[in-house]
Amino acid sequence: MAAHSNFSLESAGPRNNHHQPKRCYGVHRRYPLYSAASSTAMRSPMLIICLLIFVALPLYTVLSGQAPQGRDFRTADRSSAGLAPQAESTPEAVVQVYFARALNWRGIFGVHTWIATKSANAKEYTVHQVIGWRIYRDLPAVYSAPGIPDGRWFGNEPTLIADLRGDGAAKAIPKIAEAVANYPYPNEYTLWPGPNSNTFVAYIGRAVPELRMDLPSTAIGKDYPINGSIVDRAPSGTGYQVSMLGVLGVTMAREEGIELNLLGLSFGVDFYKPAIKLPFVGRLGFGEN
Repeated sequence: MAAHSNFSLESAGPRNNHHQPKRCYGVHRRYPLYSAASSTAMRSPMLIICLLIFVALPLYTVLSGQAPQGRDFRTADRSSAGLAPQAESTPEAVVQVYFARALNWRGIFGVHTWIATKSANAKEYTVHQVIGWRIYRDLPAVYSAPGIPDGRWFGNEPTLIADLRGDGAAKAIPKIAEAVANYPYPNEYTLWPGPNSNTFVAYIGRAVPELRMDLPSTAIGKDYPINGSIVDRAPSGTGYQVSMLGVLGVTMAREEGIELNLLGLSFGVDFYKPAIKLPFVGRLGFGEN
């Protein structure tokens, strides 16, 4: 037994010393170096992209004056910007869709949207919108009332993105009224990811596709799914979108182009009106109209 045991140890020893150390050194000396180099190479571009998106773009939005800060909502300008035709001197029906930067820090991230309608021969406009603070006063978030169609949103200039006149507007107004009445979140408001004012206007856009509204990439909440649906029409009615809880999705449509939604932030390319769409800053290229 002892002789047999010595023979086994002697014959096993050279095999272990000759073969196994080379395999260990070959694996463990090369793999960590390769992994570290690859990991560093991957982290650098990702860090630059994150800094660009979450630091440079918001900073540009503030410094360029797109999102002014420090305004008092009690004294901020809510007057007409002079974009809508005067109701008293315009007999034809009118439908217009606007957006403007939200107040103060919210404006860095996104915009507020609303719809104004005027029936034929009417002497005033009706403004349809969702206002978040109404929830805190136990009032419905949806608010439809006579008002200034192109009013500045707490000092921020409005931008017109859809404009129907005459017979087209007259046919759209009853559909808009019906969509407002059927909006499924009349008593809900969540700044991110929705439902909010942009969810409301996007819902009307789907119900009234003749508006062909291309909501800006800064309209956070426009991709919030209605009643949890994953697939739906795009807000313009000219294509479709896939959205999961409003924080991950993709939109492909003639008006919107291709948009990718990541955490509620929209990135896209508009081929119809050539432009790049980015979060915080909006469009880079041709205008909204």
